[in-house]
Amino acid sequence: MHPMLTIAIRAARQAGNFIAKSYEKPDSIEIMAKGQNGFVTNIDKKAEQIIIEVIQKSYPTHTIITEESGQILGEKNDIQWVIDPLDGTTNFTKRLPHFAVSIAVRINDRTEIAAIYNPMLNELFTAVRGQGAQLNGYRLRLKNNNELEGAIIATGFPFKAKQHSAAYINIIAKLFKKCADFRRTGSVALDLAYVAAGRVDGFFEIGLKPWDFMAGELLVREAGGIVTDFVGGHNYLTSGNLLAGSPRIVKKMVLEMQTELSDPLKS
Repeated sequence: MHPMLTIAIRAARQAGNFIAKSYEKPDSIEIMAKGQNGFVTNIDKKAEQIIIEVIQKSYPTHTIITEESGQILGEKNDIQWVIDPLDGTTNFTKRLPHFAVSIAVRINDRTEIAAIYNPMLNELFTAVRGQGAQLNGYRLRLKNNNELEGAIIATGFPFKAKQHSAAYINIIAKLFKKCADFRRTGSVALDLAYVAAGRVDGFFEIGLKPWDFMAGELLVREAGGIVTDFVGGHNYLTSGNLLAGSPRIVKKMVLEMQTELSDPLKS
């Protein structure tokens, strides 16, 4: 096993176990507003600190980029750990047991390591560039779905970017005529992991942050899928507008979505 994956797994499991124990003690959870329609809890912050401590114990010179603490610059900025300590905070605060710890390692601007851990189901999704994706040690491969007919598409409402509401609803309406159904689970990391595992056939969302999708992106790619922006390009790292699925499913989603995209969503 890649040594950095070993540390990522250790950090994800320790943070995930803390989150799971905290879930059973709702009186200990403190909820604070964060930006527009966003929330953070004391559990997010403590889980993040657990992850940082595990990483720094083994790799004290690496840079760490986190959702809550921002960027912790290390001597080696070419190696970056990108962390979402609790992806699905709203689910957690509402006692809906669907959330995950997400950790990615980027080396020279390429994601090389991914670990996504769902502590409530004890499901660990991992990937190493060029070595495939796994769920609890078993190899993942995308289902070879070629058509939108019969497909289940995961998504997330742009609740932090409601200026895109009209375009988003139009996209949903267009895709719904072709696909079988949608899923909106509240965790981007798990949505992408579920694409890799074949539990859903495709995924799209507007305005994501790097810590939302870095680990999931590698999982999808290593399971045989592709990740693009809404016009089939690679600008999602900047825009946060992301599509994922098998190559044929993504191609068909891009074609269906084009007529409904506003100009900002084409960039």
